[in-house]
Amino acid sequence: MSDLARPAAGRPFTALVLAGSRPGKPDRLAEACGIAYKCLIPTGGVPMLVRVVRALTASHDIERIFLSLEDPNLPGTLPALQPDLESGRVIALPSDATPSLSVLRFLDGGHGSLPLLVTTADHPLLSSGIVKRFCDAARASGADVAGAMTPAPVLLASYPEAQRTFIRFRDDRYSGANLFAVLMPEGRRAVEFWRKVEQERKRPWRLVGAFGLWPLTLYLCGRLSLDDAMERASAVMGARVAAVRLPIAEAAIDVDKPADLELVEAILARRAAPSDAPEPRVEPRPERLHVPARPSL
Repeated sequence: MSDLARPAAGRPFTALVLAGSRPGKPDRLAEACGIAYKCLIPTGGVPMLVRVVRALTASHDIERIFLSLEDPNLPGTLPALQPDLESGRVIALPSDATPSLSVLRFLDGGHGSLPLLVTTADHPLLSSGIVKRFCDAARASGADVAGAMTPAPVLLASYPEAQRTFIRFRDDRYSGANLFAVLMPEGRRAVEFWRKVEQERKRPWRLVGAFGLWPLTLYLCGRLSLDDAMERASAVMGARVAAVRLPIAEAAIDVDKPADLELVEAILARRAAPSDAPEPRVEPRPERLHVPARPSL
């Protein structure tokens, strides 16, 4: 384990925005839009990266923001980011070959302190309210690492046309919300496991071996709850893992394909229309979570 220090109680989050892409693999959506980098694709006329940074700078839970990109000079070409770049609140760093390696490099590079919020640049509907809701719930979880999940009924009730990948558990179906928190030094083990997942993505049977056949059987039979899955993940990773249920539809919408971009553009257009009501306020209240006990190693 690295020498990450345990955070003081109430310490603000450092944020890391993953805005890179795999080397040698141009993003198809960026190419379709005629844009060099996916994070610069405009949504409502504003680059996605700028929208994400605005949401983070508007949040009182976030102290400094690091941007992980192939070209660290890229943010300097965006006038909207200049004030925060000049003040040092926003800092650009080179990305690594994969998302997990970028996070590991950051954790081991001494750039910031825990707790760490990790999100992505293709999350243009992110808001300070969503950030507040997640940060409060992640802190309250008592976990080493936490990830946000949005229940399918919440998303589909607001946006039935949304094309998302849902993970089915006994209690419900969930979509990832591209928000993660490394809260304690032990949380680094979860990032190391994430690295293993990336390495073994073409050999999934090895991951089945890590989690065990019985939990996989329960999952396939629809008998594994989300909390059960967190229990098993905690035992395998050697860190307390928590799922933060975010009942906010927009939290689960990122931009990976043309249909996602069309949906985001439609949402932003409705918000901009004079006859529309303002975006509902997200109350910053912690979620009730089940968190496994810290695994004994």
